[in-house]
Amino acid sequence: MEERKKDVIRETDAEAIALARSLMRTARHGALAVIEPETGAPLASRVGTATDVDGTPLILISGLSAHTRAIVADPRCSLLVGEIGKGDPLAYPRITLFCRAVRLERGTPEQARAERRYVNRNPKARLYVGLGDFAVFRLELERANLNGGFGKAYLLSRDDLLLKGPAVETIAGAEQSALDHMNSDHREAIAICASHFGRLAEGSWTLSGFDPEGMDLAAGDETGRVLFPEMLVEAADLRRSLVEMARVGREAKS
Repeated sequence: MEERKKDVIRETDAEAIALARSLMRTARHGALAVIEPETGAPLASRVGTATDVDGTPLILISGLSAHTRAIVADPRCSLLVGEIGKGDPLAYPRITLFCRAVRLERGTPEQARAERRYVNRNPKARLYVGLGDFAVFRLELERANLNGGFGKAYLLSRDDLLLKGPAVETIAGAEQSALDHMNSDHREAIAICASHFGRLAEGSWTLSGFDPEGMDLAAGDETGRVLFPEMLVEAADLRRSLVEMARVGREAKS
């Protein structure tokens, strides 16, 4: 029986890791599962999501909600993300993230960055992000189960999913000014990156986040992800990569 169980799980490879990271980065919502403190029963609820620069999931939730009270009492939780389309919903990839929730205190740099990235991904959250009963939580990853579709099951570790190293903080420091500049002055370059490198459908794409591995985009309720040709190391790499990608995309289009 144990041998049969092992056969179900595929060996984790680069393709599985890329799919898992894409599902996390492009998610705008997910199903949060917590432990109800009064009964010990599982409680699932839909929450809005974003990611920190390193890929850690972020949620913004009200202290009045049952799931907030649950993770304050017991921080163990899991988050299921993965969009569906037409046809069988079980044929679409999804990932379950096993986490421990950590509340970020207002006034700290960590909270300010997480709130900024959450609102960039979920602009309507501006309406309530400043209310006193709302708080941002980081869902610190421990492991994950990836289902890439029928017969495609993988077990992933924290190291498989998150970015590490000094580039994470370096890019985080340059991120917002770069987003503002690109979204204000270089929408054509964004559209080129979206279509040529991301293979995304035409739309009014804007940038919602940068990290050393790639950029997150949004067009209304649609989200997308474009990877850089090479992992960024320093802030100057961000501008160089964007300029080069726009050049390559324009040449391919002409």
